[in-house]
Amino acid sequence: MSIFQLYFKLGLQHILDIYGVDHILFIFSLCVIFLPKDWRKVLILVTSFTIGHSITLAMVALDVIQVNSKLIEFLIPTTIFITAMSNVFRKKDNFHIYKNIQRNYFFALFFGLVHGMGFANYLGALLPKKDQLVGALLSFNLGIEAGQVIIVTLFLILSYLVVGLVGINRRDYVLVVSAAIAGIALTMMFENKYW
Repeated sequence: MSIFQLYFKLGLQHILDIYGVDHILFIFSLCVIFLPKDWRKVLILVTSFTIGHSITLAMVALDVIQVNSKLIEFLIPTTIFITAMSNVFRKKDNFHIYKNIQRNYFFALFFGLVHGMGFANYLGALLPKKDQLVGALLSFNLGIEAGQVIIVTLFLILSYLVVGLVGINRRDYVLVVSAAIAGIALTMMFENKYW
């Protein structure tokens, strides 16, 4: 198996791992305000997240920055909680207001930096020598991006079924999903408390 295939598979498996639910919850909390017709915006959102986590993953892998893994394990669910709660407190009927969409892009990029440090904790011992590092990081990130596209596609289909076909009010759907994600994230924060 080539370096590209190996690290692509690792990235894909890492993001789709049901036991690593934190990244999936973050993606859900970012995407719950969108409908399937917004797929281009969602693709930009997911790519923003990938850019954010790619930056810190590379910085940690290249020893540019050091991370405290206990702090990062607390900050990851904190990013999920903040993003989900921003959906809960979003004003009624303003899902498509430009600043709200821009806020989610900011969350994806900025909080992606935090998640990248978490990916670095996972990937650190598995990275190859320096001469193969760039290729390994690139393929790992492409694997994560592919996994995120799978997750988002399934989530948008579910959203369409619940909101479009079943007829549940969109605002109610966003509130319930976001509140549930916030509750799970809060539990994760206490399990990984830093203090």
